[in-house]
Amino acid sequence: MIESLIESGSSYSGDIDFLFTLITVIVGIWFIISEVVLFYFLFRYRKRDGVKAEYLSGEKKSHKKWISIPHWLIIACDIVLIVGAVQVWHHIKQKMPPAEETIRIIAQQWAWTFVHPGKDGLLDTDDDITIVDELHLKENTTYHYELSSRDVLHCFSIPIFRLKQDTIPGRKISGWFRPTTTGVHDVQCAEMCGAGHGLMPAILTIHTEEEYAEWLENQTPNLDPDPLKNEQFRGKEIGELAAD
Repeated sequence: MIESLIESGSSYSGDIDFLFTLITVIVGIWFIISEVVLFYFLFRYRKRDGVKAEYLSGEKKSHKKWISIPHWLIIACDIVLIVGAVQVWHHIKQKMPPAEETIRIIAQQWAWTFVHPGKDGLLDTDDDITIVDELHLKENTTYHYELSSRDVLHCFSIPIFRLKQDTIPGRKISGWFRPTTTGVHDVQCAEMCGAGHGLMPAILTIHTEEEYAEWLENQTPNLDPDPLKNEQFRGKEIGELAAD
């Protein structure tokens, strides 16, 4: 259902979509039932001439069932949702598959710096590729990421992956994803981070293996991952970022 509205592009996006659909269906059913019962009672027991109102203490078993039966049914639905949520959380957050490549993501007001491995496929070597506001990945490749912030709280978000991860100053946060489609997509900051928060998008390009090899061939290694020393970022104030 969600895939028809927002494109799905990672190996676990379907799990998250299913969980959202499950929550929507269960909550939606209970919402419809409660509204139908509410309006039925409003109509059935409306004020009418010659009919005296009756006070109900709720102590009779026939009265209590209107509370106890929905109560236990809702608990059962909650258990279903909790089990589903824990399974998805464990799969995505607790059970990281082996990495084929690792990238480094650095957030700051108001830009993303992405450090890609070079031809050797390893970070922290002489052929690393550092780019501001552009992330390049290969289709059907499992990536681990190292996420950090230089200043304040940010939130690294790739909607097509169903990925949203806070960045916390002073902490390095690890995670993973596996792109399953090619194309150009959005990277967003989903945490208010100052006056330029709305000017902090980046571009994700997912290549085929052949396209990625061609892109990599045309890149120049940059050994300094500091965006303030990067020619692409130097001198970019808020107005210039907005113009971009």
